[in-house]
Parts: sequence; structure tokens; C-alpha cells
Amino acid sequence: MADSLHFELVSPERLLKDTEVTQVIVPGTDGDFGVLPNHAPLMSTLRPGLVEIFEAEDGTSERLFVKGGLAQVSKDGLTILAEEALDPATVDAAALAGKMADTREDIEDAADEVEKARLARELVWMTALSEVVAA
Repeated sequence: MADSLHFELVSPERLLKDTEVTQVIVPGTDGDFGVLPNHAPLMSTLRPGLVEIFEAEDGTSERLFVKGGLAQVSKDGLTILAEEALDPATVDAAALAGKMADTREDIEDAADEVEKARLARELVWMTALSEVVAA
């Protein structure tokens, strides 16, 4: 690509994407932001949400859900270090709804505030994923 951006998406298990792209929309903690070729350097934490990857200029994109993580834009491109990434098209909405219900019950039954906070964080990303799956 003549005017492209190098993009890498890395999870704790493996390198998920390593490609040239025209644009990436990233779910930053303070809001979504787009990264184009020659973007100014920056770092941002990520909230649970969709990373939208445009590999061609025809407007088609690939969407991957990330639980959270870190994005770094440098002169070399964009690297996203994701806690976990998955294709929302592969998510079973009924199973996710059941897991969310179980997590809500676990929050009510949690023995201490630390456990409640951990479970609440899990519920946040599951809720975000359920909204994506429902859309």
C-alpha cells in the first residue's frame, strides 16, 4: 500500500494481526480514536470495545472485540497489546447472557470488596461485548 500504517494486535497468547492497513479505530479509555498513516505518537489505555481495522480503501473493515489493553502509536505504526481479543461473530449470545447472570449472582455473593471489584470488571467487558453482539 502506498499510504499505509503497520498494525499489530498482540494478545498474551500470540500475535493476532500483523499487517498493513489504511486506518484503525481504537476504543480508547477516553473515547474512540482513529489512527491513520503518519499519525502523531501517542499511548492510550483501552476500554472494552471494538477495534475496527480497515485494510483496504474500499471501506470494508474487520472488527475485533478487545477486553482492554494498551495502544501505542509510533513512527513504526500502531501496536495494540490486548488483554484478550475475539471475533464478535463467534460469540454465542445466549451463553454470554448466562455468564453475565452468573457473574451478577457472584457479585452479590462475594465475600469481600476485592472480589466484588474483580467480578464487576468482568461484568463490564461482558456487557460491552453483549452490546456489540446484539448490534
